[in-house]
Amino acid sequence: MSAEYSEDRLVQQTTANFFEETLKWHSVYAYKKETFGTNGTLGREDKREVVLTRYLRQALEKFNPGHPQQVYDDATLAFTTSNISEQLITINQKKYQLIREGILEKPYKNPHGETINPRLKVIDFQNPENNHFLVVRELSIKGSLYSKRPDIIGFVNGIPLLFIELKATHRNVRVAYEDNYTDYKDTIPEIFHHNAIVMLSNGIEGKVGSITSRYSHFQEWKRLEEEEKGKVDYQTMLMGMCRKDNFLDIIENFILFDDSSGKTIKILTRNHQFLGVNRAFTAVQQREVREGKLGVFWHTQGSGKSYSMAFLTRKAHRQLPGNFTFVIVTDRQELDNQIVQTFAGVGAIKENNTQAASGEQLAELLKDNHRYVFTLIHKFNKPGEIYSHRPDIIVISDEAHRTQYGKLAENMRSSLPNASFIGFTGTPLMESEEDQLTRRVFGGYVSTYDFQRAVEDGATVPLYYDNRGEELYYDDKGTQRQVAADKELNQRLATAIKQFDLDAEQEEAVRRRLGGEYLILTAEKRLDRIAQDLVAHYTQRWQTGKAMLVCLDKITAVRMHGLIDKYWKQAIQAQKQLVKQAGDEQEEVEHQQYLQWLESTEYLVVISEAQNEVKTFKDWDLDIVPHRQIIKSRNLEEEFKNEKHPFRLAIVCAMWLTGFDVPSLATLYIDKPLQGHTLMQAIARANRVYEGKNNGLLIDYNGILTSLRAALARYSRAEAESTDESITPYNDLNQLQEDYAIALQNCIDHIANLGFDLQELLETEGFDKIAALFSAVNAVCTNDESRARFEVLAREVFKKKQALITEPKLTAPYQGRHNTIEQIYKYLHEQHKISLDINAVLRSLQGIVSEFINVDSSRLPGAESNKTYNISKIDFELLKAEFANSPTKNTSVQTLKEAVERQLQRMVQRNPSRIDYYTRYQQVIQNYNRETDRVAIEQTFEELLQLVKDLSEEDTRAVREGLSEEHLAVFDLLCSSKDNLDTRIRNRVKQVAQSLIEAVKSQLQQLENWRDKESTRATIKSFIYNYLYSEDTGLPVDAYDDSDVDNLSNIVFLHIYQQYKSANKHPYAA
Repeated sequence: MSAEYSEDRLVQQTTANFFEETLKWHSVYAYKKETFGTNGTLGREDKREVVLTRYLRQALEKFNPGHPQQVYDDATLAFTTSNISEQLITINQKKYQLIREGILEKPYKNPHGETINPRLKVIDFQNPENNHFLVVRELSIKGSLYSKRPDIIGFVNGIPLLFIELKATHRNVRVAYEDNYTDYKDTIPEIFHHNAIVMLSNGIEGKVGSITSRYSHFQEWKRLEEEEKGKVDYQTMLMGMCRKDNFLDIIENFILFDDSSGKTIKILTRNHQFLGVNRAFTAVQQREVREGKLGVFWHTQGSGKSYSMAFLTRKAHRQLPGNFTFVIVTDRQELDNQIVQTFAGVGAIKENNTQAASGEQLAELLKDNHRYVFTLIHKFNKPGEIYSHRPDIIVISDEAHRTQYGKLAENMRSSLPNASFIGFTGTPLMESEEDQLTRRVFGGYVSTYDFQRAVEDGATVPLYYDNRGEELYYDDKGTQRQVAADKELNQRLATAIKQFDLDAEQEEAVRRRLGGEYLILTAEKRLDRIAQDLVAHYTQRWQTGKAMLVCLDKITAVRMHGLIDKYWKQAIQAQKQLVKQAGDEQEEVEHQQYLQWLESTEYLVVISEAQNEVKTFKDWDLDIVPHRQIIKSRNLEEEFKNEKHPFRLAIVCAMWLTGFDVPSLATLYIDKPLQGHTLMQAIARANRVYEGKNNGLLIDYNGILTSLRAALARYSRAEAESTDESITPYNDLNQLQEDYAIALQNCIDHIANLGFDLQELLETEGFDKIAALFSAVNAVCTNDESRARFEVLAREVFKKKQALITEPKLTAPYQGRHNTIEQIYKYLHEQHKISLDINAVLRSLQGIVSEFINVDSSRLPGAESNKTYNISKIDFELLKAEFANSPTKNTSVQTLKEAVERQLQRMVQRNPSRIDYYTRYQQVIQNYNRETDRVAIEQTFEELLQLVKDLSEEDTRAVREGLSEEHLAVFDLLCSSKDNLDTRIRNRVKQVAQSLIEAVKSQLQQLENWRDKESTRATIKSFIYNYLYSEDTGLPVDAYDDSDVDNLSNIVFLHIYQQYKSANKHPYAA
């Protein structure tokens, strides 16, 4: 290899030069040039020293002046020596503690007799330029047995914090990890005792990780600012991480040691976390200006959201004055437990009593100065009570779009009137009313990191979508018919319902369940087919990781367990036969290994407990007790997270879909309608990075494709929404308060007009208040119209108050009147809600449906569906453009369809020759409707949008031809039977089209209601023929013969008849 392109000259030297010239670090080339001793090149006594004590000692005395020399001597010794019997990660964690917190030395008496407890800092984090930065190339290091020369070591004040292993540009970066870095960890582990950052590069691509990172966990650093598109570039990594201020910020605030998994792992920030957390930190600094609305932190599922919370709170506690309390609020117990476990694992929680077990304990915790308080939002159950007036309380709401509206959120905000609020979420804000309220409560996005970027950056693995759903049909005398087209099924069900003695409410409840296609989706043959396919499919993927099946409801989950059990046992028996039939020892070993996996695998139901569940399941001939015993007696969550545990297939319906991370989960089977946030949170279960896991696989049995498209479109990056929007859409709080007061008064006036004075309900107590409430309800229910009007007015009151949810002081004067209206509304809606037992009815109807429904079984169970698509390869710009103006995001294709129809109708009306576009459009829509026949995530969109593009080009063709739309229509008709007309003929035909249409309109000026009389129709038809036949005005004879003129005159006449009611009434009239 030419020396010009060698690792040493092109990559290593270029790196060192960049540190020196751009990043302003000092640079030394040590190989064969280093001299030893106090006055040597680096001040080392010998090659065993990995800490440059010359610079360390200078820093200790500079940052911590006035101590006796013995203190500095002891501090240097404590910092440079290690217990070699300890594991590397243990040593590294202890050294990091000294780097970040300083070296605590023994107390001593100063000359004044005062006791000094010295803690000596080794780095000045607040003033980067006050530190000594040095990179050394090829520093010789001697371990206990081996001597090595790492490519580049970066020192700050003599501390080896940065390790860089380089390869030539043509080499794979992984070689640097496997051949060199891992060898150095074994042979010269001392160089990693103080290490903070490990970099690997070939000069083009760069990867960064910590000393515990597997290669798959090494990340790229693509952006210097969040808004940048990003590129895989080693130089960008160096600039982003090794600029002095950034480097010290990472060392101080973006490294964690997490032992929550049972072993300690070192967590180094990822690029998106560093950028996003610093944006959030700035928002915390500006909390007064932002009026407590710190924004929404949207980083997609699987991108380390919990660690980002820890980074943020840790930096705030360290760098901002005051005693901050961070209140982490969730809406589910398992998510609360997971966050507590994470914060405890990284050492953020020093106390044991910071997780609120009740509303009373929460109130007590918030009255004290705890650094952290963890709670469910449901624990804010003391309306009107103020827990704390402190302005240094920061509420972090996890999944803000789900929890930050309603009564509990109102209680939380009123109990912490001076707190600031930031929302963390793994899914974007959609267009729902709740999400718009989230914007008003928290402000706009403070940081975004979407699904597409996470895959591109390797923060998550790619997701593949596989549509394995089968068509349903029924047999009608040998003819297969679609279920949706059938009336006989409804007739059978109606007959069966009449056999039960149901009251009106029970019958309505049954019909509601039927309307949701529940019985069809849970038909026995359909579920049996899914179970058969799932077992065949997953057992083929037995080496890929764990799997999860999402069912429609709890009953279906237990039913699926029974069906899966049946087919799993069949698979075991079939495998036993293969073991017996093995041709040789090698084949027998392979079959036996697979058999052991089949026999050891557990597939378990994980569902929440429900009231009266034993009877409910009995009604369906199911026994929940064995499943409940397993759920209660074992820690299924930990077992499923443990990649080595044989619990490999979880059968769920709602639990574990959000806030539950299992990196080894590779396959997600979905047989439940999901959309929006829930859908994206669910499929993100399979996108976690895991060693040996190339991708996650999403299996669709339920036809979630339309919802998936909508959710993915929102998951793509919206530049307009990625900016920091700290100002709420409503700035005039006085106007909002006035609107609220007016809405309240309108509702009160309506009740008064019905004969009830709301003041009576406000002033009475006890049984008198109960009686007054009943009187108010009776008044509201005077007739259907009075009740309906009250409900509309009441909902308007609730809506106006929600707009003021961040301003409890403005709503407080109206609270009493609001409560009375709310109670009347609740009475109307809740009083008549009773628990209707319709399980027996549904079970009976299920039998009818199961008998009636058949499933297309032409594809063998587990066979390729040929409908797999790589979601990460979707053209997100295409999706965003299509969804941008759609009023209902989950019907965007329908919206585009309607837009195309409108354009086509207008264009075809003006120009009949365009009918081919309509035919093409119909074919595209038919293909879209056949989603179960092929995957159409992207192809349909591209075809539709290409069609729109073609239509737009067609719509402007008249201008390009130098004609009006009116004249172009006739020109197209005259050219319809002729191909490849030369320019001279085309120009002549254009002249004919223009003059003909004007001449016809002149004729029509003289005729009234010309289309109604045969004589006038004949006059116009004859005029067109003569005009086209004439040598002076007609078509060129060298291109058109008599038969052409005869045919075209009829075509043009038909066009005139259809479009021209009169000379002035036609589609082209201005």
